[in-house]
Amino acid sequence: MKVLKPLFCLLLLLSISSVTQAQSIKNLKVEPPFWFANMPTEKLQLMLYAEDIGNYRASIDAEGITLVNQVVGDSPNYLFVNLLIGKDVKAGDFDITLTNGKKQHTFAYTLNTRSADANRNQGFSAEDVIYLLMPDRFANGNPDNDTIEGMLEPARRSYPSGRHGGDIQGVKEHLDYIKSLGMTAVWLTPVFENDQTPEYKAYHGYAATDMYKVDRRFGSNAEFLDFVETCHEMGLKVIMDMIHNHIGDQHWWMKDLPFNNWVHDKSVYGNTNYRGTIASDPYAAQFDKDKLQKGWFVTEMPDLDQRNPQLADYLIQNTLWWIEYSGVDGIRMDTYLYPYQDYMARWAKEVIEAYPDFNIVGESWVETVAHEAYWQQNLPGQSDGYESHLPSVTDFQIHFAVRDAFNQDFGWESGLMKIYYALSQDRLYSDPMKNVIFLDNHDIHRIYSTLGEKPEHLKMAYAFLMTTRGIPQVYYGTELAFKQGPADWGDGGKRADMPGGWAGDERSVFTENDRTNAENDMLNYVSKITNWRKNSKAIHEGKLLHFVPENNVYVYFRYTDNERVMVVMNMNEEATTISKAKHIEMLRGYATGTNVVTDATVDLTKDFTVPAKTTMVLELH
Repeated sequence: MKVLKPLFCLLLLLSISSVTQAQSIKNLKVEPPFWFANMPTEKLQLMLYAEDIGNYRASIDAEGITLVNQVVGDSPNYLFVNLLIGKDVKAGDFDITLTNGKKQHTFAYTLNTRSADANRNQGFSAEDVIYLLMPDRFANGNPDNDTIEGMLEPARRSYPSGRHGGDIQGVKEHLDYIKSLGMTAVWLTPVFENDQTPEYKAYHGYAATDMYKVDRRFGSNAEFLDFVETCHEMGLKVIMDMIHNHIGDQHWWMKDLPFNNWVHDKSVYGNTNYRGTIASDPYAAQFDKDKLQKGWFVTEMPDLDQRNPQLADYLIQNTLWWIEYSGVDGIRMDTYLYPYQDYMARWAKEVIEAYPDFNIVGESWVETVAHEAYWQQNLPGQSDGYESHLPSVTDFQIHFAVRDAFNQDFGWESGLMKIYYALSQDRLYSDPMKNVIFLDNHDIHRIYSTLGEKPEHLKMAYAFLMTTRGIPQVYYGTELAFKQGPADWGDGGKRADMPGGWAGDERSVFTENDRTNAENDMLNYVSKITNWRKNSKAIHEGKLLHFVPENNVYVYFRYTDNERVMVVMNMNEEATTISKAKHIEMLRGYATGTNVVTDATVDLTKDFTVPAKTTMVLELH
């Protein structure tokens, strides 16, 4: 790696003959394609890619813009140009001149004006309910982009694990449906270009082949920007899914890596061991750490080495570019535990410093509360000294607890006690209210099937999700009690299409008359309790107090100084009586409660009854 200081570059240019040939550099690629004036950071790294570009040297003569250094890659076809963009530099173009002996090429680089829209980059919190969907499986708004000439994978809707043709336009056309459910934020699985081979099936978006482009089968960058703006106009936030652990093996880098250490050597490390707990294990063997951090996620996903300083800068800068360009409100970072810890901490820190109102949730798929809590920012007492800057973690412990609660007989350590035990360890988190909680997602079997395909169980679990601490995330189709598909569908079984999202579908679940009675019943339940949640400060910011489950009944309260909500989960096959005396410390001073689902009034001056297989949510008065 050659680092060229500005003084050396100046002397080199002075030594060149005054007779210089203006010459175009064929197929010059510049990333980021443009930047913004008055960004929170003054640093800007340009990746220049073209044949033999490493033999050129850049020079800039623009007020307020400083060329710090230039770095030539191990490949002669890369040149990294590091700049400082002063705070007073105005939006517009400035010239960059590239010189190689008598050859010279000048191109204009653009600094755009930052948006002044106050609705952008709002972050997300416990006030929100996040609706997670996969664009390829939700709705097809533009059939013309299903199969793109020159791209490797065509649309194959009859193939459960193939690309089905859903797109950004399709999601946009059904935002009214999403909002009617009571959702306040939309999380799309990645929309980056995934131009992978048909054998790999990259409809999910987690194998990026270009990190600055929306996949053309989903739409365009401009369409994504329009989608975000439309969501904001409707009062919906947008969460963008990103991946810094790996790329797709068809990424254009892989044909000509910038540096030899840009990706880890699969011949040495193989595939990862998928054991995220290793990253926080004080006794972990280096062999296991290497497998986690350096092994490839799958054969088609080269594992990035964020220790390379140019790559680290590239990834962080790409994040800032998308936040500024699109106006998204938050990021969900995939496989947060797999890259190098120091890099992930730096990434989160720089993003939040640049956008203080923003929020990030890191996917932290681990087996215990302690392993989960390790990754949240401001956690005291880390014996290894690790300082995380990640605001939110994906709370897999809540998912595990709900799964087990409904699939185990009630006992001292089973049934509803699983939920109690998970929450009783919240002292380990720096702020459990920032945890993103969920029943299922695109990587887990459908929760309805996991709970035995019993509507009453799904309703009970959903009411818990809407009323416990944290930021709820709902996977698309849960509101319709989607079932898990057949085992031979693979991941496609978790990711069914929304009927009616495609022209020619026999029916549309987006329309009440086309839904079954069971679907309407579940959707109405979800809509009722989710919309109620939007206005409950006790749920958004209140404390939690719970009672140890007894006789298959779990009672807890969410409360502020001015509001109080009582929740009773009755897992029994028959109705149960709730004792006023037992819960008097939280019921004192309240005479009635309004059932937020049925609107019925419950008399709290005496014992009351909760029906079988019901989570009753009462707003106290």
